[in-house]
Formats: sequence, C-alpha cells, structure tokens
Amino acid sequence: MQEGATEPQTEFVIERLVSMGFTVHRSTGVRHTLLGGVGPQDDFDPLALEALDGVKECHRIVSPYKLASRSFKPGGTIVKIGEVEIGGSRVVSMAGPCSVESESQMEACASIVAGTGAQVIRGGAFKPRSSPYSFQGMGEEGLQIMRRAADRHGLLVVSEVMDQMQIPLLLQYADILQVGARNMQNFNLLRELGKARKPVLLKRGIAATIEELLLSAEYIMSGGNYEVILCERGIRTFETSTRNTMDIAAIPVLKRLSHLPVVADPSHGTGKREYVLPMARAAVAAGADGLLVEVHPDPDHAASDGAQTLRPEQFTQLMQQANAIAAAIGRTV
Repeated sequence: MQEGATEPQTEFVIERLVSMGFTVHRSTGVRHTLLGGVGPQDDFDPLALEALDGVKECHRIVSPYKLASRSFKPGGTIVKIGEVEIGGSRVVSMAGPCSVESESQMEACASIVAGTGAQVIRGGAFKPRSSPYSFQGMGEEGLQIMRRAADRHGLLVVSEVMDQMQIPLLLQYADILQVGARNMQNFNLLRELGKARKPVLLKRGIAATIEELLLSAEYIMSGGNYEVILCERGIRTFETSTRNTMDIAAIPVLKRLSHLPVVADPSHGTGKREYVLPMARAAVAAGADGLLVEVHPDPDHAASDGAQTLRPEQFTQLMQQANAIAAAIGRTV
C-alpha cells in the first residue's frame, strides 16, 4: 500500500482479495502496509489491483514460499522479545547445556551465560535421542528448573518442543519454542505452532535443502505466527571428520531469499568442541543474527552431547571473539 494509505482503503483491498479467493496476510511496517495474498493459481491481472485506491504496487511472488519470501517484507523481520531483538543490529547469543540435568547445573549455566553478556539460555527438557536408551530429559521439572534459573539471571528461555501436545506446556515456561532438526518436516507440529503467539526457532533438517527449510517456515507463518527464526545447524554429508557439515553459505543465502532472522548452531554443526569457536566466528562474519551454542560447567560429565559442548572459559573466549568480529562488520554482540 502507498505511504499514508487510509485504513478504509486497505480494508477495501483486503475484501477485494478475499472475494478473489485469496487468504490475506497483513504486515504493517513503519511507512507501508504490505498485503500478502495466498491462494488461487488461476491467472489474474496485477495491474487491476494496482488501480485500486491506496495501492502502490502489486507483484507476483513466484517462489513456493510466499510469506517467508524476502518479497513479502523487503526490510527484514526483527523478532522482539522484551528488550531483546533478533534480526536487528545486535548478534544475539543463546547458550546453555544440551539438556537440563539438575537445579545446580542450570544455576551454574545461567551464571556463565549471563556473565558473558548473552541474552538467552538454552536447554532441553524433552530430548529427541537416536537411541531409546539415552537420556530423554526431565520434562516439566526441567522446564521449571530452567525458568527459575533464567529469571534469577535476567535471561530468556529457548527450549525444544517435540510434539504438538507439548506446546501448551512449553508456552508456560519458554520464551522461544525450538523445533529440532528431526521435526523440521513434522507438519502437524508446524501447523499447531502457527497458532501459537510466541517466537519459533526452526532448525534446518539433517538433510534438508534451503527451500525445504523455508517451506517449513511457511507452514508456521500460514497459521498466523510470523515470528519465526531460522537456524542453520549443519547437514549430513559423506564427510566423517565432523558430526555434520556446517553450511556457512546457507546464512547469506537465507538472508537473500527470506526476511526472517537467521541464527547459527556451530555446536550441532560440527559435533566437536574444538571446531565450535572457528565456526561461530565464521557465522558472525557471514551475517548470522545470532548464535546457539552449548556450554556446560563440566561437559565431560554432561548427560548428552558432551563432546560438542564448550567449557566455561571457551564460551567466554567465543563471546569476546564474536564481539570483535561483529564490531568489524558494524554490529554488536
């Protein structure tokens, strides 16, 4: 819509689109309102819509993902949670253990995370493990422990949701709901998260293409939840030196194709703690809006993923290095 278009003009255009069979998604920016129409495959003339009062221009979005496309919101999306903005000038740091193990463990982790200037603590209360005999998480008790530790240290909470039945529980304790790589194409879960009104951190699937990741984001956004954060966490290739192959190139590609914020997870991306720092540095340099890193006070005795988890002094070093690189490209940590 044109800058200064009136609300009646906007509503008239919405009604016209609906009458043509479109589902309309509205995005209101500082200067302009964008209307995204998703629906009919039949041919229609965009010029007919441009002729309506208040319309600045009308374009077809030819990509299969309409709402996640950069065309839908050229200025980019900033996900705001309290005073934390993901997608702005600051590179947001999210860190914590792979899984919640105890009150003392999470208190120590929260102290480490907050002490370095990070904004979000991560931790799994429900863990999707490859083996049914591995530690599966503490469930609601783990969420309660993490929430208390986060509140004591002024941190936000991100934690994984594995099933749509868990969404109401996660909404009580987490500020950001994480969809793990194994659930990236769990479309029933994605549809339900589209009804939620909290940000969703969507991880790239183990062997997913960038287009498949954006289409999964589209499932969430089509339900009305536009606060989606994409996460590059490495993909499975034939290489065996690392747990996964960290696709740093995916970060600028996603930033070009989509308006959604992009964070990087070098812990899962490599699977080995000695590679986490260099890949985190590379991710910040490539334009990532945030880092998702595993840190534990005693990673050698962690209940899960100890090999890729940083020691406290390593995480402090990472934050210092990330801050220096962010400053070099005009951002802060």
